Amino acid sequence: MAADMDDRTQDRNHQELRLAVLLLALAVGLLITGAAVYLAREHPSLAQPLGVGATVMSALCAITGVIARVMRR
Repeated sequence: MAADMDDRTQDRNHQELRLAVLLLALAVGLLITGAAVYLAREHPSLAQPLGVGATVMSALCAITGVIARVMRR
């Protein structure tokens, strides 16, 4: 019985760590998106601000999804 309780505790700790990593990745992604939009606004010749933000956010979401899938295995 004690071994089962330890496994459950470790699983819960790992789940909390996964959640913290995903939330941190989301926060970093939002900061990067904001920086890309700011750069595009300051230098309009680079691209449209919302288009750049959407592209960066889409790429970050895809990368986060891949990382989450790898962490589950």
